[in-house]
This record gives sequence, C-alpha cells and structure tokens, in this order.
Amino acid sequence: MSERNSELPGFYKLSVEERRKKVAEIAALNAAEMEVLGPHTGAEIAQLNRMIENVVGAFSLPLGIASNFRVNGKDYLVPMAIEEPSVVAAASHAAKIARAGGGFHGGISGTRMIGQVQLLGVKDPHGAALRILEEQKRLLELANSKDPILTKLGGGALALETRVLDSPRGAMLVVHVVVDVKDAMGANAVNTMSEALAPELARLSGGRRHLRILSNLAIYRLARSRAVFPSSALAFGTWKGDDVVEGILDAWAMASADPFRCATHNKGIMNGVSAVAIATGNDFRALESGAHSYAAWKAPRGGVIAPLSTYEKDANGDLVGTIEMPMAVGVVGGATASHPVAKLALKILGITGAEELATVMAAVGLAQNFAALRALSTEGIQKGHMALHARNVAIAAGATGAEIDQVAEEMARTGTVRVDVAKEVLSRIRSG
Repeated sequence: MSERNSELPGFYKLSVEERRKKVAEIAALNAAEMEVLGPHTGAEIAQLNRMIENVVGAFSLPLGIASNFRVNGKDYLVPMAIEEPSVVAAASHAAKIARAGGGFHGGISGTRMIGQVQLLGVKDPHGAALRILEEQKRLLELANSKDPILTKLGGGALALETRVLDSPRGAMLVVHVVVDVKDAMGANAVNTMSEALAPELARLSGGRRHLRILSNLAIYRLARSRAVFPSSALAFGTWKGDDVVEGILDAWAMASADPFRCATHNKGIMNGVSAVAIATGNDFRALESGAHSYAAWKAPRGGVIAPLSTYEKDANGDLVGTIEMPMAVGVVGGATASHPVAKLALKILGITGAEELATVMAAVGLAQNFAALRALSTEGIQKGHMALHARNVAIAAGATGAEIDQVAEEMARTGTVRVDVAKEVLSRIRSG
C-alpha cells in the first residue's frame, strides 16, 4: 500500500458518500468494513447488550475525519466522535498550519500505570513501608503470577512505592503497584494485581486492607507533542502573523494565571483528545480525570491548576506549542476489541500500538487548543463556531432537507443564532 497522505483539500466540500470513498481508499477498507460505518450504529444490539447492562438501544454520535495530521513524519487520518460543531474543522486546519512547520513531533514516557492499595490502622506506617519494600521482589512475583500473558509480552508489575498520608481520618499507608500494561489501557490487569497483593500488604503492615484500585493520575504514562506554527501561516484577513503570535501568547498567559480561564483552556484540549478516545473505544472519562488531576498536580506552588499546553516564540518569531498530559489508552481489550466501529477507527488511523495512539492523541489535543486560542485571539470563538452551530439550531426549529442550510445561512448572515429566529426564518421560507 502506498504511503498515506492526510492532506485532503476540499474534503469538507465532498458529499458524505464521496468522503466515505476517499477514506476507504486511503485506509484500504473493504465493502464489509464500510458497511460497519453506517448510517446505522455499526454494532448489533446483541453485541451492545453484552457491553453494558440494561441495554435498550444505541446512542450515535457523528464520526468525522480530521485531516492534515503529520506526526513524527507519518500521516494520519484521525477519526473523531463528537457532537460539538467546529471541532473537527478546527483540528484539521490547525494540523495544516503545523504541517507547514514540519508537523507534530512527540512520544510517550511509557505504558506504566499505578494501582493503589490503602492500608488502615497501621501503628508504625513508616516502619511498615520499609518492611513492604524489603519484600518487593517476592510481592512483584506474586502480582505477576496473576497475569502471565502480560508478563510474557514484556509487561507486568515493575515496582512498589509507599506513601504515608495524613488524612482527615488520620494517618494511612498507601502502596503503589507500578505495572507496565503495554498496549492495554490496563485497568483490569492493575486492579487484579492490586487485589492479589492486598492481603500480604496488610499482613506485612499490621493494618487492614481497604481500597484496591487503579489511579487515573497516570504520571508514568505521559504523552507529549510539540509543533511549530509559522508566523507566516497565521496571517489572515487584517491580522498579521506576528500579531496572532502575540495574541496567542497573551491568551496562554491568562490560562497560566487564572484557574477560571485555565479550566476552559484545558477543556479545549480535551475536545480533541476525548473525541478520538470515543471513536477508538477508549475510556474518555479516565482521560478527562487524569488530565485535569495532572493539571492541578503540576500547578506551581500556591496555584490551583496549570495549562496542559505551553506556547513560546522562537528565534524566528514563530509560535512553538507543546503539550504534556497523561494518556492511558489502549488498542487491545475493552470496547476497542468488542465494538466494530472502534476497531475500524483504529484501522483508519493506521496505528501499530498504544504508544503511537497516545502520541497522535496528544497532537490532536495540541491542535485543537491552538485552533481555539487562534480564534479567541482574533475574530472571537463565536464567528466560526456559530456558523456551524446554526445548522443544529435550524434542525431544532423543525427545518428539514435543503431548508436546514437556508435557515442556517440566514442566521449566520445576521449573526443571530437562536431557535426563535430560526422558526421565523423557516416560516418565511415555507410561506414562499
């Protein structure tokens, strides 16, 4: 198969069927795989009934393709499942600008996750911590005996860490089980190992076991990405490239100083990350929790929360964006293995493992964040967003078929996007 090219000029102008054919051609999807994509849910009700409880049907989200992404010299078509207008378009445009600066570059710190075992009523927590560490080799062997397949693949429990915490309920000893989960998200493996170690840890500490559960603050599984956004590629309309660079730097500075702004800054990152997580069947709630916890954990002393991304100006006057965040994603197990659309999304991406997926997702998060800051720093976020949102409002007002675009275009032209306005416009159209 020829090398992929994610540059798709005019992709948004194509019909749905034409876009499907283009993606099928690039990702080498056969007719049966294309059938999975819809327009139905892509999964039989019997499959869905085995995934969660009390199933009555399926809830579908639009599945779009973000184009132009080049990460570490490789092109990607990025599936994104999301209901919010402008996200896919913004990510694609940001990737096009980054491509002019060499694309995205990044990697991941590893595939290690943390399991926590809480020990209560320990009389000598510091002494107990050392007793546990002295038995580390034996305890790790016990943990790894619970998942021989993972250890055969080169993963498994690697280390124990101990922490004595002062809590509102008194001192407690917490033991971290650090596990390399390889291409899995890892929750099941980590939880199983934590459960297995708990009785021995309680015996060694002289306390009693309580919680045994994975932590979503995945500090040993950080995905990183960087990109140069050339000043010359940022100019548009009356805005000069240098002014856009300065505007983005000022916007990022506010997120660094103000937790109210930082919350929305980081939410913009997750617009991209979570959309890819949903498309690929990964646990987007775990990613959201880990990202926002990490943002608080890395905040400067006395701070509340820190931006997950940074922006600087290099010696050439170009904008340099970077991102670092926990990215606990998998390509085996869970919905990634059981949901046909999730499996197909991974094929469209063309990734080879969890580390590559995490690296691409970090790039998508940075792209989405850059796009939001660029819009906020220039024409404002509403102009482009509301133009796309207008279609949803038109549908809510009762428009169908060609009426949807007519109503949306009229609202976008006047700059007033509301259901009551949409109904008025629709009434005029239908009355001739």
